[in-house]
Amino acid sequence: MKVRTRFAPSPTGFMHVGNLRTALYAYLFARNNEGTFILRIEDTDQERAVEGAIPLIYRTLEKAGITIDEGPINGGPAGPYVQSERKSIYKEYAEKLIELGGAYYCFCDKERLESLGDENGVHRYDKHCLTLTKEQIEANLKAGLPYVIRQNMPSSGTTEYEDMVFGKIQVDAADLEDNVLLKSDGMPTYNFANVIDDHLMGITHVIRGSEYLSSTPKYNLLYDCFGWERPTYMHLPPIMKDATRKLSKRYGDANFEDFLAKGYLPEAIVNYIALLGWGPGGDEEKMTMSRMIEIFSVKNLTKSASIFSEEKMRWLNGMYIRELTPETFLTLATPFFEKSVIAGKYPYHKFAKILQPRIEILSEIIDKVSFIENFGPYDTSLYTNQKLKTDPSFAKIALEAALPVLVSLEPFNHDNIYLSLSSLAEQKGWKKGQLLSCLRLALTGLETTPGGSTEIADILGRDESLRRLLFSYNLL
Repeated sequence: MKVRTRFAPSPTGFMHVGNLRTALYAYLFARNNEGTFILRIEDTDQERAVEGAIPLIYRTLEKAGITIDEGPINGGPAGPYVQSERKSIYKEYAEKLIELGGAYYCFCDKERLESLGDENGVHRYDKHCLTLTKEQIEANLKAGLPYVIRQNMPSSGTTEYEDMVFGKIQVDAADLEDNVLLKSDGMPTYNFANVIDDHLMGITHVIRGSEYLSSTPKYNLLYDCFGWERPTYMHLPPIMKDATRKLSKRYGDANFEDFLAKGYLPEAIVNYIALLGWGPGGDEEKMTMSRMIEIFSVKNLTKSASIFSEEKMRWLNGMYIRELTPETFLTLATPFFEKSVIAGKYPYHKFAKILQPRIEILSEIIDKVSFIENFGPYDTSLYTNQKLKTDPSFAKIALEAALPVLVSLEPFNHDNIYLSLSSLAEQKGWKKGQLLSCLRLALTGLETTPGGSTEIADILGRDESLRRLLFSYNLL
């Protein structure tokens, strides 16, 4: 049997981290088993649908490196892959289910349904319309009375199934309500549409969140009533915001596009999300998509919830950034340089060289480069460094010696600046660090900066470097 998995998001906006992890695990499982990965859009809740969401889902999966075998845009033999385009299919199977005894027409109006609430305000349908005769049903349909189709749940006994992650799940039939399968507008509920679609699309493994563990028995009763083979289930534990709160798309938590805008690399996001509930074993954490496909195994999935740590994802993203080629890093960094104070003023490639080993996310660039434009009066006591044995008086001597060297230096570039200042320190009997640290402070007015004095001087150029050094000399 060839493995067929699916990712079935609602088209309600940006891709939440939890949804992306579900898509990723379904994709990894399919690819690890040389199977097929399907995208299906579950838009039965038309009121929450967002225009342009389907192309956005495609773009997100593409950026994440998840390739689709069958779906709304690229098609396939089991389409259409959008539920709103399958309305007639659901009606046909709902009516067939009624014939099989697994469902029934319900004509109860809103007032009657609201009257069924108990002392706690819980509404549970009482099977009232199950007792209608065939003649009553036909008369109601002929009169055009609005109706829904409800699932006919057994009133006693138990139902159970085996989950790949959580093991045996058993539910008392008495706890299962006669939920609506087909709404009065002819659209199916999730409870019905996902079963019909999964069967007709040949889905062998249903991979979704653990919130569906207790409702899966309802779906299995539908499979059983139709005489269909049940799929294999893999339910995934939640991703938590902290110890008590789940991540929630509804409250704007952790969506993929926001992380990209912050300057996270898609490969790093996907890598980190993969580790939220699964691990390859050992110390391996940084993994390419091909490596994850190779080693993905259900036995390494956890039953416990995972807490999303942006700090850990930043660390992992930093590893990815440091492994980029200088050319690729410059390309990715340029949009952030364009938003910063150096836009159009300084050579981006020189800043890129000093920043690549020093940042974890690309949006740090905007703050990291701001020092270059914030030069002015500063506290000269910063020159006092007990370890280097420097102070303001030494700094003044050092600047006085360095200025004539830099005035006549040709060409004025990093390598030449470094060699000439190293030579000067040797001539004066100073430690190289003493001279270079004083020059960096004189060029920036700051105790710490990305990059050293020679790199900063190279970025500023001769004229601006000399202007700042003279300013600092006169400040001392």
